[in-house]
Amino acid sequence: MSARSEIVIDCDKMKYANTGLFSFCYYLVNSLYKIAQSENEMLTVFAPSRVVSANHFDLNIKYINGRIWDKVYLKVPSQYKIWHSTFQMSKYWPVNSLGTVLTIHDLNFLYHRKDKDYDYCMKKIKKNIERADKIVAISEFSKKDIIQHLDLFNKKVEVIYNGCNYFHGELSAPKEPQIRPFLFSVGTILPKKNFHVLPCLLKGNDFDLIIAGNRSAYCEDIMNEARKWNVADRVKIVGPIDEGLKHWYLKNCYAFVYPSIAEGFGLPVVEAMNYGVPVFLSRHTSLPEVGGEFAVYFNREFDPELMQLEFFRGLNLYNNMPEMKNKIRERAMKFSWDKAAEQYWSIYKEMS
Repeated sequence: MSARSEIVIDCDKMKYANTGLFSFCYYLVNSLYKIAQSENEMLTVFAPSRVVSANHFDLNIKYINGRIWDKVYLKVPSQYKIWHSTFQMSKYWPVNSLGTVLTIHDLNFLYHRKDKDYDYCMKKIKKNIERADKIVAISEFSKKDIIQHLDLFNKKVEVIYNGCNYFHGELSAPKEPQIRPFLFSVGTILPKKNFHVLPCLLKGNDFDLIIAGNRSAYCEDIMNEARKWNVADRVKIVGPIDEGLKHWYLKNCYAFVYPSIAEGFGLPVVEAMNYGVPVFLSRHTSLPEVGGEFAVYFNREFDPELMQLEFFRGLNLYNNMPEMKNKIRERAMKFSWDKAAEQYWSIYKEMS
């Protein structure tokens, strides 16, 4: 008996490597695949040709090759019963009648976009919510934001947390040996990540600060702040990196620092906690929800002198409590892609 194929996962955003949306699709599909296999179903991924050809999943899945005109008129084959849109701003929606699930990661545009972008984003998300049968948020913070700012057309919002991204490949050290102990952060280098508040943490010590991620003009703001604190020689913006190097940095950093002010979940935080390293986070958005009691939080205003005090108090606490490493790891293990996949699968089955 051949496997059925009733569920399509929209992985269009996997065309952007080194992003949280890439990771979300990659890890969720891998976990969904295990459930599909156990239930004799064939999972199908909708993605642009460059994602299809890259075959990131290396699994026995089907692909629907997305084309640019599908943004205007997308009709999927009749055997499909469920369409899962994995991004709140997706431009791909089938015109035929399917059960539709929409994952909303965040409403960051409320806080950092210009007026014209705000109007566009509100219109787009409203349209997608109206189309969707089921709406999922990736944190309680995102759910609260959604309920407060959007018309849900009497639909409920369910929370399904992201999982921890476990890396099973080979760690790869940087080409230039890292001599000094270092603080590490990672993410697309945009103002919403708030990286420019970090150089002050290098005052009075010999740490390096390493920031990885796709670059933007915001890099100059970070370096200007580093020059202000006379630590520019110890701030390294290394650009996008592969998973092997990223996880080497996560495993070997003295501390992971993540002061983001616009975050729906915060995948890098859980990745860092999996290695048991001390984690220093923003008090804003979803991060306290993810870090829990085993992270240290900067003051909401990011006052530099207070941040320095919070940082060294946190390091002292960590160094004087050997059990903290395991407690931090245990916190990371609470977030599971297999658990997330089971929750999504339950929604699919309820709708089919």
